[in-house]
Amino acid sequence: MALDRIDIAILSALQEDGRMPNAALAERVGLSQSACSRRLDNLERAGFIKGYHAKISNAALGHGMTVIVHVSLSGQFEKTLSDFEAAIKRCPNVLSCHLMSGEYDYILRIAARDLEDYERIHKDWLSGMPHVIKIVSAFALREVVDRTDIGIRPEVG
Repeated sequence: MALDRIDIAILSALQEDGRMPNAALAERVGLSQSACSRRLDNLERAGFIKGYHAKISNAALGHGMTVIVHVSLSGQFEKTLSDFEAAIKRCPNVLSCHLMSGEYDYILRIAARDLEDYERIHKDWLSGMPHVIKIVSAFALREVVDRTDIGIRPEVG
């Protein structure tokens, strides 16, 4: 599905305010409410919209520390990767996990209350993950950018 200027306007508006009522969204992009609703349904079905979420502050919840963790596994066999991925999904402090190319197999972003909490997460969760042979942790000093929106442009062709 190629995006036209109205689809792009809908996605851009929802990135700014995911709770925008359909009537306001329709007015903003210049459509009737029913046409806007159909477009929104099509964007959801096509996978452009994966869901609607509130952006919660980890710091406000007491998790003021962000840790970037590089993980190396014993190999990149399908079973090794799937075992690790199934286990890491169960760790509640993991905010994101990415399979990587390069020196490390995975990069994790973890929320912790403080250094002692991260030590607990490391000991109770990360060290026990299947096939892990190396863990390298880096502590974020300050968050500079944390975007949930991307610049949406029409496809060039």
